[in-house]
Amino acid sequence: MEPHLSFVHRFEPGTKSGARPLLLLHGTGGNEDDLVPLAEMIAPGSPMLAPRGKVLENGMPRFFRRLAEGVFDEEDVHRRALELARFIEEARKNYGIGVPVALGYSNGANIAAAVLLLRPTALSGAVLLRSMAPFVRPPEVKLASTPVLILSGARDPIVPAANAARLASALEVAGAVVDHRTLPVGHELSPLDVKIARGWLDSLAAVHGQ
Repeated sequence: MEPHLSFVHRFEPGTKSGARPLLLLHGTGGNEDDLVPLAEMIAPGSPMLAPRGKVLENGMPRFFRRLAEGVFDEEDVHRRALELARFIEEARKNYGIGVPVALGYSNGANIAAAVLLLRPTALSGAVLLRSMAPFVRPPEVKLASTPVLILSGARDPIVPAANAARLASALEVAGAVVDHRTLPVGHELSPLDVKIARGWLDSLAAVHGQ
């Protein structure tokens, strides 16, 4: 860890010139290494910034507190999302990278959604895997056509379909360009997630000439 940065993290500079950096946000019990293999599959050669969540739940790292499964401490979500946005800014200056696309899974996807809704300029897009709405009443914000991919699981026992749809709607109302797909899987990740996320990121790169 860089001593003057605010999160324990991993940074990989990438090997592909001009590639958009990814912000990797792990699920409950993960760490800064968890999503690196996934990122290498969906965006090979891209710079990767992977912080470790600071909140511990029974010894397992998370990005914010929850009161029960599916019930978030929204005050903590708000505080932690702003803290993460500040870290992104710190790391961009330290490593000389552009505004990243978030790649978040479960708890990591939820904090990414919160960052989008609180500090929209901190991210240039997001891939949200098995995400939930982080706020019951989302804040009013303007997401200037920010691209967001949400991949939900039809058999997910943790994320209700209505909740994922509410998140997609909140982001669309804020101005994001949302692609929300429900896959024939549960909460776990699948090869289909990899295929869709890679195609989506490739299409972003083509649009932006990267």
